[in-house]
Amino acid sequence: MTTLDLKTKLAQFDEFFSIEHDFNVNVTVVDEKPLPTFEQFMQKMPLPFKIASDIVHIDQTALRPLQGINGSVAGQLVDYLHHQTQKIDLLIGYIISQQDDEKQRFKGNKFGGGGLIFATEQTFEIGQMLELKIFLENNSSAVYCMGEVIETATSLDNDTDILQYKVVFHHIREDDREILVRTSLHEQSKQLQALAKKRNQPSS
Repeated sequence: MTTLDLKTKLAQFDEFFSIEHDFNVNVTVVDEKPLPTFEQFMQKMPLPFKIASDIVHIDQTALRPLQGINGSVAGQLVDYLHHQTQKIDLLIGYIISQQDDEKQRFKGNKFGGGGLIFATEQTFEIGQMLELKIFLENNSSAVYCMGEVIETATSLDNDTDILQYKVVFHHIREDDREILVRTSLHEQSKQLQALAKKRNQPSS
């Protein structure tokens, strides 16, 4: 990878908002040569990820027209749909959890619409292509995609060197990117609310 290519991919990563947040991600090195096309990537996507993403998109589409309707009936309808969504989320969450392979699991600590950062003692190389399964349990979301390692850094955890890998997305559905963007903004809102609550608490 040339310096120019690297700068372009780092800019691509920063093009979208990202937030620090702990999550699990399954990482598998992609050794295929040539790399899979987007169509081949889509064919390989596990069915549970397709279903989970499609359900989230359908839910958002269904609720959007109701947001402009006033009145108690509309409010009750929205509440009902939210309850139905929660039931489906529980079922999908269980199905998706079966895709989480402990042997391939790493700790992610930052994500957004452009990519993610995960930590490990294992060594990966700049330019290496990875198959990613992202699990955002608190938001009942999961995303399957491919990414490229574009940067590495070292941090210290209990006297152990931990490698931090920045990965930019290579193949990802736009609906899945939208889920990551929306979830990152949702997490930011929760963090800001928690911070405001902490500031408003009287000091002991």
